[in-house]
Amino acid sequence: MRRPIFLIGYMASGKTTLGRAVSHDAGIDFVDLDDYIVEREGMSVSELFARGEELFRDAERRALMSLLQPDRPAALIACGGGTPCFGDNMDLMNTSGLTVLLEADNDTLFNRLKLFRTQRPLLRDLDDKALVEFVERSMAARRPHYEKAAARFDSSHLETEAEIAESSRRFINTFLTDKQ
Repeated sequence: MRRPIFLIGYMASGKTTLGRAVSHDAGIDFVDLDDYIVEREGMSVSELFARGEELFRDAERRALMSLLQPDRPAALIACGGGTPCFGDNMDLMNTSGLTVLLEADNDTLFNRLKLFRTQRPLLRDLDDKALVEFVERSMAARRPHYEKAAARFDSSHLETEAEIAESSRRFINTFLTDKQ
């Protein structure tokens, strides 16, 4: 892999789950951008957001730029759901590597978000109806940015080990076989 591959998509679309599986199966480096930001900044994503979204987005941009330095090996990078939507991040990712939009069907997405709602500050206090409305609104706002991705990948089937393994195999065959 000569250039980075950026996994983009909405919360719970499977960026980290698929990224870890592909990394393991293909023997390539994997970076979860949120984890990388936490390591670099010495505080959690929630703490950064509590200080202001602009502070988090600045840290996110610096982390992204750091991962694109010529001395770093190309990696599979799971971006935060909002990463492509701020500044010129999407243009930067498209010119620096391959952007792959992970798309899960709505039922799958809502079920995943409901399971992990308490771990996501933006969703923690939402009941099911409010969650659906929040997701629909924010997806509509993010869609124009996500649509700029160079490729798409169905990430609806990541619920079992077998599904994760099959999805990883499909991803590798689609994007890592003489493509980079």
